[in-house]
Amino acid sequence: MLFALARGCAVTLVLTAKTDAEATTLANYTIGVRSLCEFTAKQGDLDLRFTPSPSAQEGIEGHGQVVSRRPASYEYEVALQGGYQELLVKGRADGYWPERKQVEEIKTYRGDLANIPENHRCLHLAQAKIYAHLLCEKLQLLQIRVSLIYFNVDTKAETAVSTNHSAEELRVFFEQQCTLFLAWAKQEMRHRQERDAVLDALTFPHAQFRVGQRELAEAMYKASHRGCCLLAQAPTGIGKTMASIFPMLKACKEHSLDKIFFLAAKTSGRQLALDAITTLAPQLNTADTVQGVEPMRPLRVIELVAKSKACEYPDKACHGDSCPLAKGFYDRLPAARQAALRVPVLDQTNLRQLALDHEICPYYLSTEMSKWSDMVVGDYNYYFDLNAMLFGQTLANEWKVALLVDEAHNMVARARAMYSAELAYRDFKAMRKLAPADLKKPFERVARQWRQLHKEQEDEYIAHQQLPEKFLLALSNACADVASYFNQHPTAVLPELQSFYLDALLFSRLCESFAEHSLFDVKIERGESILCVRNIVPAPFLKHRFAASHCSALFSATLSPWNYYSDLLGMPDNTAWIDVPSPFRSEQLSVQVLDHVSTRYQDRQKSLRPISETIASQFAAKPGNYLAFFSSFDYMEQAREDLQRCYPDIAIWTQTRSMDESARRQFVDQFTEHSQGIGFAVLGGAFGEGIDLPGARLIGAFIATLGLPQLNPINEHIRQRMQDIFGAGYDYTYLFPGLQKVVQAAGRVIRTPEDQGVIYLMDDRFNQAQVRALLPSWWRVRK
Repeated sequence: MLFALARGCAVTLVLTAKTDAEATTLANYTIGVRSLCEFTAKQGDLDLRFTPSPSAQEGIEGHGQVVSRRPASYEYEVALQGGYQELLVKGRADGYWPERKQVEEIKTYRGDLANIPENHRCLHLAQAKIYAHLLCEKLQLLQIRVSLIYFNVDTKAETAVSTNHSAEELRVFFEQQCTLFLAWAKQEMRHRQERDAVLDALTFPHAQFRVGQRELAEAMYKASHRGCCLLAQAPTGIGKTMASIFPMLKACKEHSLDKIFFLAAKTSGRQLALDAITTLAPQLNTADTVQGVEPMRPLRVIELVAKSKACEYPDKACHGDSCPLAKGFYDRLPAARQAALRVPVLDQTNLRQLALDHEICPYYLSTEMSKWSDMVVGDYNYYFDLNAMLFGQTLANEWKVALLVDEAHNMVARARAMYSAELAYRDFKAMRKLAPADLKKPFERVARQWRQLHKEQEDEYIAHQQLPEKFLLALSNACADVASYFNQHPTAVLPELQSFYLDALLFSRLCESFAEHSLFDVKIERGESILCVRNIVPAPFLKHRFAASHCSALFSATLSPWNYYSDLLGMPDNTAWIDVPSPFRSEQLSVQVLDHVSTRYQDRQKSLRPISETIASQFAAKPGNYLAFFSSFDYMEQAREDLQRCYPDIAIWTQTRSMDESARRQFVDQFTEHSQGIGFAVLGGAFGEGIDLPGARLIGAFIATLGLPQLNPINEHIRQRMQDIFGAGYDYTYLFPGLQKVVQAAGRVIRTPEDQGVIYLMDDRFNQAQVRALLPSWWRVRK
């Protein structure tokens, strides 16, 4: 095992538990003012009607303008705290006006003030009154004026809603809110102690570690001990999921972790994490059921899924006048929240049933329960996206979190997509036809600037050195007009206009951070232009995500070379690197290179017959299940047709475009212990990773491509930028991403120490030294 550190020293792993005398005791429960009020003062319907609100920057500027209008004696961002029994409440009041003895809670908004829902106003007032109480305690005031300041970011007008309160009145209100939360807080304190005790005693769930599994688990624990990031390359089949989850659970008490976020690229990755928790379940279910009531669970685990998958009524809007599961959501939430603590694992199925039992929205119940769960299993975007929910919660609640990033070789492509945005003129033109008359002029200004960009386009693709300032100004002004329209017409339902507005906001926001990590390009498709802010180095965006975590462990079978991932993802300087040796033997896998075959685009037609002959020859010598991978659907179809024409007796299964989960499952299910045939698939697609076909279910793979990204103007501009930044343009753009896909696909063949298989690398370039260096070291490659 290699465990390398960019800076610092390695720390010896210790998995022994502390004694009871050394155990940490929680003396009180700390909560922010906003979080307390959201728990106690929210009531009524879930109301997510589309009404554009000020951006975070506009909110900051709005607060600043209000403060600038106050006298020099005005105090802003006043740090306050106060206690009640075991509860410590902390926060910052927006402002205090000493001469008036007035505490101010500033809220920015757009449109008509009357459109702010009543339950939101109740929440705002509750926050202001708690700040007022804490100020009375701090300054020994007998009376104070509570003022809600609503600031319109468009008109710059202030509206004050003020009331006078005695200190005694506010003390009673504060204690009422604390009392409402206190039972939950005490329950949370008990839960934390029980959780830590159970996890402290947790033992590895199998009789022994697999080869390489313990080394990986130790590296995970060391990363948490040091509070650093880890890049871990570990071969398929050693149990990476358990080797990551188990040590982090053990670290929870030792390192005072609040949460573990297990982040996956695909559904299969989430399921592996949930399966690992199921394996540990006998040690986690410590209490017996009493009188048919499930006990509280010492470890709370929740699975987050996309809103589109969780929504029960996709044809309805998210408010009480439309969706029955939004009606009275906050009134029924407390009972659902309490019941959720007794569910062994809040996976998608269990959470949906619980939500429907309480007649509330499953998706928004999951966002609520993520706050109270010890381990959250979800997609990368829940922490790394621009508006990531888990990242926002981590900052707001000052959680100490550990990130486990599964199949992390996907992170570069996924993160690039998160911080890129496109605007297509075809979509804009269709939207304009439906837009209301009030927006005709601002959209015409956008169209005029867009047409000018198109007019200046000399080629089908151009990457611009500078952003189109006039276009962006017109787009920004149009967004402001759209926001004003929606605020003036809150019941208007215009999906196309909403979609354009959100896309345009994202586009504008990414343009604000435009630098060498991005490209601005324009391409012409079917006579219409598409504008793109294309992120190619996610590091500037992701480094803040890593900094907010206590530790982050990114693991995969293909994370080599480590500097490629470290550079593009923005890993900290003290990131550790481990390369776990493979438990497999070279005798298990025959790897052969067909150096008389070229799969280059211009040679593909000539490659079809040699590929068919190789597949047929291997199948005749050892009938069984094989996968054949190609660089594109077109190439795959040509190869399939040639094999079918020349060898019609061989059974063939074929990946199709846009397969849903059911179709993908049916494709995989055809690979049985007793079946024989060839599965045709596209490299880098659904079947190149994340599927497990041990034993006779898969005995070989034919890989007719190096997986190199297509040679086109976009990738050539990326190559030049990678050269400018890292001095490795070809490797970072083509070679490393391509070979990563090859190794992932080949990794489907050998899954256990008992497996035997064969891999054919069908291209003469596999004999090149720089390509061979990126193949697994345990392979014995033969010509």
